[in-house]
Amino acid sequence: MTTTGNDDGQAPAGWQERNTVAQLVFGQMATQTLGAAVRLGVFERIGGGECTADGLAAALGTHPQATHRLLRALAGLQLLTEKAPGTFATTAAGDLLRPDVPGAMTAVARMFTDPSLQRGWELLDEGVRTGATTFDTAFGTDFFSYLRERPELSAQFNTAMSQATQLAAGAVPGHYDFGRFGTVVDVGGGDGTLLSAVLRAHPRPRGILYDTPEGLAQAPARLARDGLTDRVSLETGDFFASAPPGGDLYLLKSVIHDWNDEQCTTILRHIRKVVPDGGALLIVEPVLPPTVPAGNTDLTYLSDLNMLVTVGGRERTAEDFAALCARGGFRLDSITPLPRPNAFHLIEAVPA
Repeated sequence: MTTTGNDDGQAPAGWQERNTVAQLVFGQMATQTLGAAVRLGVFERIGGGECTADGLAAALGTHPQATHRLLRALAGLQLLTEKAPGTFATTAAGDLLRPDVPGAMTAVARMFTDPSLQRGWELLDEGVRTGATTFDTAFGTDFFSYLRERPELSAQFNTAMSQATQLAAGAVPGHYDFGRFGTVVDVGGGDGTLLSAVLRAHPRPRGILYDTPEGLAQAPARLARDGLTDRVSLETGDFFASAPPGGDLYLLKSVIHDWNDEQCTTILRHIRKVVPDGGALLIVEPVLPPTVPAGNTDLTYLSDLNMLVTVGGRERTAEDFAALCARGGFRLDSITPLPRPNAFHLIEAVPA
């Protein structure tokens, strides 16, 4: 059998537009392909060398032909390369799915392809109709309560958040004058990935890491690895109930977008009660432009929908942040974008 293209060698009219739609239609298949590969351990088993499909199937205990088909699909997604028929190696992008490499995104891939998160997205149309958080609809509980009942998934979430913070942690310390403060309080700071980067770059301040017991579970190991155990105090608590006193800079990274305006106002007002005169609040979040730029491919808009689906929060514009700060007792002072490819901005506010 032979196949031929168009007689004139030209792509048909509208092909690019059709391809755009087709990529979106089949995008969930790519997501599931990636998730299956990560859960099976494909990338870490291949490692930095090469592996045959049959050899990988034997090592993983999987079906040989199905394994070969999975590997070909991963090569089609630019995560593997087929060096010879049936022999595969990881690409530079695929290397990021090996947990032993710097900048690994393995936990991010595991978490965001986990069936629990995918279920909420399956109900997106209902969420758009009602404005309800569809994770709650699917599981009868909110996302963070769901995590508390599942320590293994909670640990995976913490690792994913740490991995997702690494790019920002590399940029934030050099784009804000942390050295003028005595104590930086990272509210909802998880394992301390960002606070650790700040303190390593600025030797003067001390740190307080504030989160729930589940959120802080991996923090002692992180701080010990970074040699910061003596400079950081760990405090457990609930930012809806209080904020810890003792700081002159309060840091909120990827916290505000998790919650609705009323909940965020509560968090900010608790911080306002303890921040001293001359202190400051630094929010690290994406800032949406007033309108979507033409030709923009920005994952922040998908993150915004993920907040709707999973936790009930949202991404915000500069105007939204100004209004939110005012409600919380702060005055928005400046918004500074971090260099690309970071999507984050430094949003500084001072006590009103």
